[in-house]
Amino acid sequence: MSVSDQIATNLPYLRRYARALTGSQQSGDTYVRATLEAALADNALRDEIAASRAALYGAFTRIWSTGHVEDQGFGGSGERHELAAHTRLARIAPTHRQALLLTTVEDFSRDDTASILGVTPVDVDVLVDQAIAEIDAESATEVLIIEDEPLISMQLEGLVSELGHKVVGTAATHSQAVDIFERHPAGLVLADIQLADGSSGIEAVEDLLKFADVPVIFITAYPERLLTGERPEPTYLVTKPFQEATVRAAISQALFFGSSKPLA
Repeated sequence: MSVSDQIATNLPYLRRYARALTGSQQSGDTYVRATLEAALADNALRDEIAASRAALYGAFTRIWSTGHVEDQGFGGSGERHELAAHTRLARIAPTHRQALLLTTVEDFSRDDTASILGVTPVDVDVLVDQAIAEIDAESATEVLIIEDEPLISMQLEGLVSELGHKVVGTAATHSQAVDIFERHPAGLVLADIQLADGSSGIEAVEDLLKFADVPVIFITAYPERLLTGERPEPTYLVTKPFQEATVRAAISQALFFGSSKPLA
């Protein structure tokens, strides 16, 4: 595969990973752009990226780990959760979160993840275990689930409860979601895009965010519909059918960058 084909195929998913890692669409895109600019200026790097998807992520990881990219995403007018994320990342080396994201959300093999991070496969296992421990140590919060498929809704409710969080309600429509959130403001929202009555989970979330700034994880069978670059994109996006480890990783990231306390 040529380097242009490799980038075109994998760019939406690299941007998804970058947003989850940095906690911001603007910040994540800044690092992705820096990676592509570095490839344009370096023939050897360009040839390396053409080799595989893992090579592209590896190049991004090296750029991101330097921390030398000028990031305009955290100015004085930045959103609260983005400013908090910048402060945390300045003092935390989240290699264990990278390992969890790469092996779950991005579905890389253990060996590919080791190659991307520049560690051994055994190290990957240790890093993932550390990430899971971080998830388990998160403060419990209240969760609203917006999902119109009963079996998936039950699966998510069970997973959230196992992680120590409380489900304040499950909604199958836009109006149900708003009604539940008005009565029981949550600290985290898990939302499908297409709902039972034809309403939009995206619009439901937009209405919820008028009440409070709360982290949201979108869970959808059509992620490409939200990865167009034409409008603000969700930071946390899980593809159906999903693995429970993928949802765990997304919850960890959402609570790392956002508030883990119920909003009143």
